[in-house]
Amino acid sequence: MQVLKQFWRQITVTVIFIGLVIGFVVLLATNNTATVNIANVNIRSGPGMSYAIEDATSKGTKVHIMKRKNNWLYVRYADHKFGWIASWLVNEHNSQLTKTTKISEATIVLDPGHGGSDSGALSSKGKMEKTYTLRVAKAVAKKLRAAGAHVVLTRDSDEYVGLSARPAIANKLHADAFISFHFDSSPEKNTASGITTYYYHKSTSLALAKALNNNVSTLPIPSKGTDFGDFLVIRDNSRPSVLMELGYINDKSDFKTISSKKYPQEVAHAVYAGLSTYFANQ
Repeated sequence: MQVLKQFWRQITVTVIFIGLVIGFVVLLATNNTATVNIANVNIRSGPGMSYAIEDATSKGTKVHIMKRKNNWLYVRYADHKFGWIASWLVNEHNSQLTKTTKISEATIVLDPGHGGSDSGALSSKGKMEKTYTLRVAKAVAKKLRAAGAHVVLTRDSDEYVGLSARPAIANKLHADAFISFHFDSSPEKNTASGITTYYYHKSTSLALAKALNNNVSTLPIPSKGTDFGDFLVIRDNSRPSVLMELGYINDKSDFKTISSKKYPQEVAHAVYAGLSTYFANQ
């Protein structure tokens, strides 16, 4: 009788153990499975936009996540196919995006210049540059995220961020583009006007600068074109990067535009168009 009880006890323990294993396997499989609810998401040969497109998913494609790198997922799909897909395009938070755009796969770092104890340049009435760079960056971020891009801001509030930390974010994320927003200032007020798009590394960043500059012409402040600029945030940046001076804050006419409610939206539209052109040509 005792032997029989011990036998059934062992059977019970074994059944419970098997049940736990099965439950764990099911949970693991569930946590590593996702559904792509966006049409035409690219499957690439590596974790980034620079890798070749090998396939594209249709809406509702289920993928099994094998590993992760640089915010990209290595997945198995259609039972026997493998490839890399941008992680944010299989995230349920992108449910409003129904079809990919030219910048949907891009990781873009936006850098609102200055912040916190660093006010930046001042207008003739003492308005701080840091306020307007953040307004512009937030408007651009909203526009790009709506198109499906993975956007990271170096700061999203009035806080101080060291210069070296800003390009470090782009380098760490392997960003596809880095844009630093600023407003210029002349030695004497009301003596200069215009927008300049600066690059440092010609081989990696000139094409980005030109693409953005070509669409700056739509803005109410005239463009002064592209130029070489020895600024740390683009000099110490291994990613395609530019610094945009979006007008002179101490010029009365420029500042009227800079401080208007619609200017950040106008910049967002121009940047979106420029990035769309840039990525389409890569």
